[in-house]
Amino acid sequence: MYRVVGCRNCQALWTVEGRPETTQCPRCRTRYRLEKLRSFAETETSAAAARVRSAMLAERSDDGEFVDPEEIDIDAVGMDEVAFLSASGVDPDAVAAAEERIEGSGRSRSRKQVVLDGLEELDEPTAAELTAYAEAAGLEEGFVERALDRLRRAGEVTRTDEGYRKL
Repeated sequence: MYRVVGCRNCQALWTVEGRPETTQCPRCRTRYRLEKLRSFAETETSAAAARVRSAMLAERSDDGEFVDPEEIDIDAVGMDEVAFLSASGVDPDAVAAAEERIEGSGRSRSRKQVVLDGLEELDEPTAAELTAYAEAAGLEEGFVERALDRLRRAGEVTRTDEGYRKL
């Protein structure tokens, strides 16, 4: 459970997870017993609590008083990805460019995941079959041998007379 609480000194709002005995205002550092603080909202997820807090900050009256939490529709408070990134200080265009580079590279899986996928898709593959599978996915030959050795030592795969298989 998450709560949105407010400081009596500086009117800062913050979220508190669970039921700690005390909590501290992030702005003025005043420490409060949680039971003495006014709880503006209680939610099941931290994301919902963050939305309530954001809505309360956005709708704060001109005199700095808190708005009535009963007037806030938790489900209606939302923010699109571009607005969220901008508010977080991240350039949305740079994020979009990075996404395009990742999608264009064809490497949406990690190198280890390519080897594990080969073990799943191929029926007890040999090292040569796994190497061919991994090379088709863009991996270098030497990596497959090292990955198989690490996976075998970690107990994730075993080597049989026929080839390799996942445990």
